Amino acid sequence: MSQAGGRAGHADSAAIHRTIEAVWRIESAKIIATVARMVRDVGLAEELAQDALVSALEQWSESGVPDNPAAWLTAVAKRRALDRLRHLQLAEHKSGEIGRELDAQHEMAQDDFADAVDAALDDDIGDDLLRLVFTACHPVLSTEARVALTLRVMGGLTTDEIARAFLVPEATVAQRIVRAKRTLAEARVPFEVPRRHELEARLASVLEVIYLVFNEGYSATAGDDWMRPTLCEEALRLGRIVAELVPKESEVHGLVALMEIQASRTAARMGPSGEPVLLLEQNRARWDQMLIRRGLAALARAESLGGALGPYALQAAIAACHGRARTANETDWGRIAALYDALAELTPSPIVELNRAVALSMAFGPAAGLEVVDALLDEPALKGYHLLPTVRGDLLFKLGRHDEARREFDRAATLTRNTRERALLLARARACTSAAN
Repeated sequence: MSQAGGRAGHADSAAIHRTIEAVWRIESAKIIATVARMVRDVGLAEELAQDALVSALEQWSESGVPDNPAAWLTAVAKRRALDRLRHLQLAEHKSGEIGRELDAQHEMAQDDFADAVDAALDDDIGDDLLRLVFTACHPVLSTEARVALTLRVMGGLTTDEIARAFLVPEATVAQRIVRAKRTLAEARVPFEVPRRHELEARLASVLEVIYLVFNEGYSATAGDDWMRPTLCEEALRLGRIVAELVPKESEVHGLVALMEIQASRTAARMGPSGEPVLLLEQNRARWDQMLIRRGLAALARAESLGGALGPYALQAAIAACHGRARTANETDWGRIAALYDALAELTPSPIVELNRAVALSMAFGPAAGLEVVDALLDEPALKGYHLLPTVRGDLLFKLGRHDEARREFDRAATLTRNTRERALLLARARACTSAAN
């Protein structure tokens, strides 16, 4: 082969690999969900879907990418699942549940490959996706395991990508995923949408996972980056999927609204060198108006379903107050404070109280906010939480108590694990020293 021919072949191979990666990122959840319905095991379903991916890498390099690569992968994964079920039936000499699965799928197993591809195209996978997300976010798993497994099977992220996003070793993430799959299998968690009486609690677990992913992207807890936008985008994608799968659940639309509006500020939240830019100092011309419109539409959808707003919808309503204000001075802090009052009544927590204190300080002056903050100083849940001294330092500074404010900012800087945030807090401490002199 000539050098030119070799380069062309390499380029074609690289293009096929990129295509496979793109298809996998977009379609893997649907493929895994479809296979999991057959084998009733998320771990096994992912393994079979990965087998189909290996087949694609081998065959498409020779035959080229098929017209519908997602259908091709789904059909291959289904056939692998049927082969596995047949093997288990023969090995165990019994016909129980595996036999029933085989009977249900027998007709497709007899079709040729082209017919299997057509069948994959025709499948309605909405219910399967919903089953998959409820299984991956099952409360029997730890929070860390739910996050890792969801990003793996719903997001199509590799263990390396998840590890880099959360700044933990790849082996740790791999172990969490393996344990999660084993726990689901050992607990015999059914691959199903929970019944109505269980739905609210189980849906809360799903939404918690999605918002945890978003928050880690929006304000990274550790490392050198203030934000990790990829995680925000992944959480938004998952939230939008769930909102379409359960369109009558207002809290899902509330969460999507909250994430859309918060994500609209991404470009304005960082300066030229990646340094943090706080909300009231942001250039609002850099806010993404399309995301704000999408967020307001999702909030309206949540409100249209009737009933009292839930925690995510209330937080979205707060974010909407910022989104609608053309300048920081136009922000309706009175409404924000009232919304925080409602949130504190619905889901009382020290963090909600801390946020309420900020709103009260903006609406009624720093002394009103400081009174609420000082009541939180002995709160065990906020011990070691860097935003408590941060907020207190800000209020003290506004009240002219600069030496006290400096001590609070210095303490906050020792508590945060994010390099960018630490630099910002130390700069604010220096500003207190300058103001005091």
